[in-house]
Amino acid sequence: MVRRLLFIFLSLLSFSAFSQDNTDTVELNKLREFPKKSVLPVRRPILLTQLAQIPDTKLSLKVNYWRNWVTMGVSLNQAAFSDNWKGGGVNSVALGGNFDWKADYTKNNFNYVSEVIFDYGKVKNKNQLQKKSADRIYWDNKFALKFSQNWNFFASINFQSQFDNGFSYRTEDGVEIPTLISKFMSPGYLTESMGFEYKPDKSFSLRFGTGTARQTFVLDTALYVNTPGQKNYGVDRGKRFRNELAFQIVANIDKDIMPNLNLKALYNMFANYETLNNIDQRLDLTLTARVNRVVNVKLTGIVLYDDDSDSKIQASQTMALGIVYKFPYIP
Repeated sequence: MVRRLLFIFLSLLSFSAFSQDNTDTVELNKLREFPKKSVLPVRRPILLTQLAQIPDTKLSLKVNYWRNWVTMGVSLNQAAFSDNWKGGGVNSVALGGNFDWKADYTKNNFNYVSEVIFDYGKVKNKNQLQKKSADRIYWDNKFALKFSQNWNFFASINFQSQFDNGFSYRTEDGVEIPTLISKFMSPGYLTESMGFEYKPDKSFSLRFGTGTARQTFVLDTALYVNTPGQKNYGVDRGKRFRNELAFQIVANIDKDIMPNLNLKALYNMFANYETLNNIDQRLDLTLTARVNRVVNVKLTGIVLYDDDSDSKIQASQTMALGIVYKFPYIP
C-alpha cells in the first residue's frame, strides 16, 4: 500500500515539472515573437528647409568650344662599324625633330580647324657632307559651315615652304660638291580655296575646291640656273611670283587602325585650269606605332608629282625611333 502511494506521488511530481517546462517554453517563444514595446518616448527629428538666395553671377557657366592637340618629338639614328668590318657599311648619325599643333573650334554648325606641322632632320655619313633628311613647314586653316549631316561649305588658306637651304650633290675626284637648288620661300606656296567638304566622321574628310588659287614664290631669282631643267618651280625667270587658278581635291585620314597604331594620310591634287594635262599630286603617309607613352616608331613616306619641279615622280621615305610627347595624352 505504501509503495503504491509513493509511486502515485512521484508520478504527480514528474507531470507537474513537465507541465511547468512546457509553459515556460511557450511563454519564452511568445516573448521572442512579440517583444514588449519600449516604454521610452521617441522624438522624431523635425527638418527645417529655407530658401537660399544665390547671386546669378556664381551660376554663369562658360563653355569652351576649343580643342587643342600638341605633339613634339625627337628622334636619333646612329650606326658605327669597325675598320675591319667585312659586311660593308658607313658610320652615320641622324637627328630629327617634329612639332605638330592642331586646334579645333566647333559651335553649332560652324567649324574652324588650324593645323601646323614642322619637320626638320639631318643626317651625316662618314667622309660625306651633312644632308637634310626632312624639312617642311605646313600651315593649314579651314573654315566650314555645315548645311547637311555630312556636307559643309568650306574656305581655306594654306602655306607651305621649308626652313633650310636644299642642295643637289655631285662627286668629282671623290669630293662632294653641293649645288643650291632651294631655300626658305624658294619655293613657297600660298593656296586659297573654297568649295564643298564631305566629312562623314572625325577621322576622314574630303574637300572639293571648285575655286582655288595658288601663288608660287621664288624669292631668290638666281636659283633658276640650278633648279632641275631650269624650270624655276613654274615661276618665270627673273620673277618672284606666279599665280594659278585651279580645281583642288584634298583628302585627309587620321585614324587608329589598330591599338597603338595610327595612320595619317594627306592627298592633294591641284589641277590648273590652263594645263589640265599636267596635274600636280602629292601623297603624305605617316604610320606611327606607339611603344609606350613616350616612345614611338614612325614610318613616313611622300610621293610627289609636280611638273614644275621635275618631270618624273619624286619619292622619299624615312623611319625613326624617337621620344614623343603628346598633349593631351590619350591612352
